[in-house]
Amino acid sequence: MRRIKLVVAYDGTCYHGWQLQPREITIEGVLNETIYRLTGEKIQVIGASRTDAGVHALGNVAVFDTQSRIPGDKFAYALNQRLPADIVIQDSVEVSAEFHPRHQNCRKTYEYTILNRRFPLPEFRNTAYFYHGKLDREKMQKAAQALVGEHDFAAFCSAGAQVQTTVREIYALDVRSVSEDQIQIRVEGNGFLYHMVRIIAGTLLEVGKGRVNVSEISDIIASCDRSKAGPTAPAQGLRLVEICYVDAPDTYCNSSK
Repeated sequence: MRRIKLVVAYDGTCYHGWQLQPREITIEGVLNETIYRLTGEKIQVIGASRTDAGVHALGNVAVFDTQSRIPGDKFAYALNQRLPADIVIQDSVEVSAEFHPRHQNCRKTYEYTILNRRFPLPEFRNTAYFYHGKLDREKMQKAAQALVGEHDFAAFCSAGAQVQTTVREIYALDVRSVSEDQIQIRVEGNGFLYHMVRIIAGTLLEVGKGRVNVSEISDIIASCDRSKAGPTAPAQGLRLVEICYVDAPDTYCNSSK
């Protein structure tokens, strides 16, 4: 039995998230079915990040076990010939049987895009959150820095998360202007709680709107109270950029920055 690692990019608009769900079309379900059509094996991929409905990815990571003789680096080509256009394998490689995408030390990077202009643009309707009002980008950046470091992020976690601890470390968090009417929130950390990045985005938006002061961010963290943080920002503005494995010799990182 061999273990194959995939780096998967997808437009999540038409999918009910990554994880298998009864009677719903998901990224995981499509990958399982496509690999079955290729190899004849009933397998189940294991994904590093179980993204929500409408969330996109440039570099999610998944593994599956197979008895197929197809070389590891050829799975990307073979699967891309069979996958729908909104799911594309960026890389494939054979890894050790011990490699598990959720149990290795890693650095995950997400981006949240805000379209900030008078009227929306149709081309961004599925890839950015539209907000027409004024946003103070400098205050959003200052507030973002208060979230950097290791904290208990319980205030930035939606109910229903099944985790042993809500402590996470954010290595970097920046609010930057991509263009005159686009703002990008880029966050890198060792892992994220349920809806954590979208709640961070929602909270920074509240700062930009003047509804939350920069000085309040530390108090929100200390409260560990979800009701103190901002709303959960809509899914379509979020994308998983890359996952870099710290201890694995077969680390793959996107070149996109």
